[in-house]
Amino acid sequence: MKNTWIGSLYLIIASSIWGGMYVVVKTVVSVIPPLELVWMRYLVALVTLGIIGFLTKQNWRIKLQHIRLILAIAVIGYVISIVTQETGTMLSTAQMGAIITATTPAFMVLFASLILKENLTFKKSVSVGLATLGVVIIVGVDTLDFSNMLGGISLTVAALTWALMSVLVKKIPADYSQIVVTAYSALIAFVVLTPIVIPRLPAIDWNAFAEPKIWAGILYLGIISTSLAFLLWNRGLQMLNASSGGIFFFFQPLVGALLGWLLLGETLSSTFWIGAVFIFLGVLLVIRNEQSATQFIKNDGHSLN
Repeated sequence: MKNTWIGSLYLIIASSIWGGMYVVVKTVVSVIPPLELVWMRYLVALVTLGIIGFLTKQNWRIKLQHIRLILAIAVIGYVISIVTQETGTMLSTAQMGAIITATTPAFMVLFASLILKENLTFKKSVSVGLATLGVVIIVGVDTLDFSNMLGGISLTVAALTWALMSVLVKKIPADYSQIVVTAYSALIAFVVLTPIVIPRLPAIDWNAFAEPKIWAGILYLGIISTSLAFLLWNRGLQMLNASSGGIFFFFQPLVGALLGWLLLGETLSSTFWIGAVFIFLGVLLVIRNEQSATQFIKNDGHSLN
């Protein structure tokens, strides 16, 4: 039961950090294009994770069969998902992005059932449905423009690949440090993106880097949004069922809209609070379901591992 609450907290914090990331990106992306920004995020994250790993004396050895799994996680989640998300965001509207991103937990439930053989329960389906309805209420559907199908397709690929990556994380043995797993994944993504990004770097307005908000934004994205958030997300998924963990992804659009209101002066209608209630109901249903499952396993006399 304790692991349920701790894992839930990790996932809420990670998703909330990514929600706050939109405010930072909105400032930094005016100077640094999305692809180059993702590359810089991973560069900062690698330095951060390397220092943490050195200070905490991590064991960096990974077995061959798990190297393939980490490679898949990095390419699917850290490269394809992030790049298609950035591309889809540029080619579509914020409302469309929020709606399509909200399908990620549903895809996680599907992949968890297919890959991890997790049971698709009625409560899980209801919780995903409630939270999805909450996001739809928050962003609305009357202002959506589906004329740019390329952006929608790109965002759908991002949602699918992020869901698949999150489920594959569950296949990593629990005795591996998440610092090591995250660092290797970020390294692979950085190496894959480098040949694409390097020729594009001269086009950046490097004089704009003299502004503190640009440096602060890059450091936030690399240290907080990448290093810390990925660590918390991966660790939280290890403590919950993958299909249940996906529901916490809904905190991302919720926090993003709230911070946009607080920091950028964007307006929030009454539908925001109605949608937030549905999201919280979905999350609470998942937590109660996880607690019930944990209690059943303990009473049945079986190990949680």
